[in-house]
Amino acid sequence: MPRIGLLSDTHGSVHPRILNFFSNCDEIWHAGDIGNVATAESLAAFKPLKAVYGNIDGNELRLAYPRNQIFNCEGIKVLMTHIGGYPGRYEKEARELIVSEQPGLFISGHSHILKVIYDKKNSLLHINPGAAGNSGFHTAITCVRFVIEGKDIRDLEVFEKQR
Repeated sequence: MPRIGLLSDTHGSVHPRILNFFSNCDEIWHAGDIGNVATAESLAAFKPLKAVYGNIDGNELRLAYPRNQIFNCEGIKVLMTHIGGYPGRYEKEARELIVSEQPGLFISGHSHILKVIYDKKNSLLHINPGAAGNSGFHTAITCVRFVIEGKDIRDLEVFEKQR
């Protein structure tokens, strides 16, 4: 029954309060735009890290992390990518992966807007954790944590701090 800390769009900085928020998590998942290798390394030193690269990430991060991650956690198939859209407005590649892979949890970043939406058509939960970094147009730093138990995603909590 892992507790997951999920963030995106750190753009090279992670607020210390996010690490406090993730202190009881078992893993951290990063949905892209990490920003630099030092940020990825500091997160990976804190907790086991699964990540995808985002559109601002350079070659070093693109070599270290894939564009898409597809994996199982407990009884749920997870699809994580950076630019994916959201239910009713998926990006073309994300929509094709959702149809072919049939994940129960679809994670994306990029928009800097926190969203948690159940997609009835594709029988999946979509989570975009918003933006956890200091750069961008967002006014609040956000991320989420949740528990996966069997096929259930529960105890979802939001971290929000005004910039």
